[in-house]
Amino acid sequence: MNRPVRVLVAKVGLDGHDRGAKVIATALRDAGMEVIYTGLRQTPEMVVNAALQEDVDAIGISILSGAHNTIFPKVIALMKEKKMDDVLLTGGGIIPEDDMKTLNEMGVGKLFAPGTPTSEISEYITAWVEEHRSF
Repeated sequence: MNRPVRVLVAKVGLDGHDRGAKVIATALRDAGMEVIYTGLRQTPEMVVNAALQEDVDAIGISILSGAHNTIFPKVIALMKEKKMDDVLLTGGGIIPEDDMKTLNEMGVGKLFAPGTPTSEISEYITAWVEEHRSF
């Protein structure tokens, strides 16, 4: 790989709890990735546009508000519209297992529950990027 993996970490919607997102962003940075953190209250459009501008390999959405069945499908639709087929959409938070499976079937990558070791998240992102991107 010629450059570090670039990840955009986002909080979408009205969810104002960003401590977990900041922990993940720091852990990914410590794992050698370049991390762009968008801050709170982003729209799906803002996230996808920032991901395009920053030329990221992955988008990680942290969601605790219960709006995952609205936000992830909207983001994946925008990514498809903008031909971002080589960008991973992943995330985590309070998401029931059945909803995780439904979102995975739509094209969302692996989703992580609270308490997942950060090394597992960084290893997943790195492996996905190495498999799906050519540098």
